Amino acid sequence: MQTNCVLGNGAHTQPASAIRHLTSDQVQMLRAFIHKRVMNPDDVDDLLQGTFLEAIRNEHKFQGTSKPQTWLCGIALNLIRNHFRKMYNQPYQESWEEQVHSDGHPGRDIGHQVDGHRQLARVVVAIGQLSTHMQQVIEVSLEMDGNYQDTASSLGVPIGTVRSRLSRAREQLKRQIGASI
Repeated sequence: MQTNCVLGNGAHTQPASAIRHLTSDQVQMLRAFIHKRVMNPDDVDDLLQGTFLEAIRNEHKFQGTSKPQTWLCGIALNLIRNHFRKMYNQPYQESWEEQVHSDGHPGRDIGHQVDGHRQLARVVVAIGQLSTHMQQVIEVSLEMDGNYQDTASSLGVPIGTVRSRLSRAREQLKRQIGASI
């Protein structure tokens, strides 16, 4: 991951107070630095806020040997790494039972349920159109409750291969399902 982050003119005041006096352009450049690495706008906002929170918590550690913006980019980069580590270790999955119980409430619109079943049928067809490697990693991942390490061990492939195949499968499914709606 590249760490080059250049923000603003870098004029030096007091080291700690420089962090609290960023221009809006400098903040936007920090946002762009984060956005270049994290595509979800909500995550970008969360990481930007987290960066400033960490900077304020630790401003006593800033010694002024670099530009405040460079220091902030380092904090942002660490938060981005932590964000992806957490994301890879805890994939989102909703169990079938949770979905069945939430759909079974009396008085719920039957049209909503029919649409849900149609969507499920489209997903099943779309999964059938994926490569056998992608289908296999999806199947084993579901059997392993979404645990990437267990999936990789079961398939005898590196964990990066599991992540890559699942990511490509998700993107392909989004394109296929999005086109059919």
